[in-house]
Amino acid sequence: MPRLTPQERAERRRVQAELAADLKASGALDGVFARIDAGEPLTGDSGVLGGMLKAALERGLEAELTDHVGYDKGAVDAAEYDNSRNGHYAKTVSSEIGDIELRVPRDRAGTFTPMLVGKGQRRLDGIDGMIISLYAGGMTLRDIAHHLATTVGVDLSHETISKIVDAVADEVLAWQRRPLEPIYPVIYLDAITVKIKDGGHVVNKAANLAVGVDMEGIKHVLGIWVQTHEGAKFWAGVCADLANRGVQDVLIVCCDGLTGFPEAIAATWPAATVQTCVVHLIRASMRFVSYGDRKAVAAAVKPIYTASSEEDALAALEAFRDGPWGSKYPSAVRSFQAAWDRFTPFLAFPPALRRVIYTTNAIESLNYQLRKVTKNRGHFPNDAAAVKLLWLAICNIEDKRARDREKERGLPAADRRASGRLIQGAVTTNWKAALAQLALVYPDRIEPHL
Repeated sequence: MPRLTPQERAERRRVQAELAADLKASGALDGVFARIDAGEPLTGDSGVLGGMLKAALERGLEAELTDHVGYDKGAVDAAEYDNSRNGHYAKTVSSEIGDIELRVPRDRAGTFTPMLVGKGQRRLDGIDGMIISLYAGGMTLRDIAHHLATTVGVDLSHETISKIVDAVADEVLAWQRRPLEPIYPVIYLDAITVKIKDGGHVVNKAANLAVGVDMEGIKHVLGIWVQTHEGAKFWAGVCADLANRGVQDVLIVCCDGLTGFPEAIAATWPAATVQTCVVHLIRASMRFVSYGDRKAVAAAVKPIYTASSEEDALAALEAFRDGPWGSKYPSAVRSFQAAWDRFTPFLAFPPALRRVIYTTNAIESLNYQLRKVTKNRGHFPNDAAAVKLLWLAICNIEDKRARDREKERGLPAADRRASGRLIQGAVTTNWKAALAQLALVYPDRIEPHL
């Protein structure tokens, strides 16, 4: 490798500093920090980072060899292939965290040329990380192959790239199964539609995302579930999953009229309140209102959802029904009447708490960003592939925002343009006031966790 100029060394240091900041902001290093706090070294021969990098690289090399020889390790029909696995050889590669001792797989014919750590290469180049980052940004596997070939001169097959991306499947599974807090005062639930191949046909399925607000007011994406069938059975499985991961109580769940969901909530957390998203309800009431009348109708229904009590809201609904707009658009009246039992719970709370629980807009903002990623794909081969991309996209979105904020660190507030956290790790506005009101309404359920 040619010697780097001072300018190139400075650029490399800058890139490394940005990468460290991105990982820290994403929360991906929390487990590493915990092990360091327990006394394990970070670098060196027994360093945590060295072990993580070694495991990731060796897994990717095995995936490349599988693609080269044509069969999976341990396959019963391995003898039927012309080429075969032939053990491993040791190789030392240098990295920014020290030397890494790798076990590089080899084949019997001697034709295997690994790309992650090429023959003669003594320094890591991060191709696997680049592939995963491009995939998280919404590029298809074939687009990634073309991008690598035309930009960095790396020629990887579609199958190899697929296997490298699949290497994050265990991370997604661990995230989906991670332990949760014993109580989430508020959970928001919303869905994004994705196309998935199912039984030889491409069908639309709902990928449901749950965002929980913990006792500190911090939002967390609790999980992603692809709806395999309609109704209470599916939602019972989702609630059981959350309960099995440690969620003992939920105070309020805000969602949009999901079939069977209130029953599943009642069976898992009997004391939880299910609140219909008011914004969704308003949109439903305006569905058949002509464009020219929407502003006036919106003003006419506002007294319903801003009423001080359920009795005042019912009076406002009756006034709207008997007024000119209710007579012209009876469908708007029916929208409120059909959702009344799930619409009215938030009216019992003070204004500060209403602003926290009345809408799923926060999770809708996340779904808007996720649609930008999924729109480039015709369909997903299975449910797991959809969950994997959505998880990677969430990480990627938050990482980009953290990087933008880091670039603006030290600037006056008036000159900062970077966006805050979208969902993961974001702090709920006016949470202290809302939590105080929750403690008054649910003292027996809140105080043990304060």
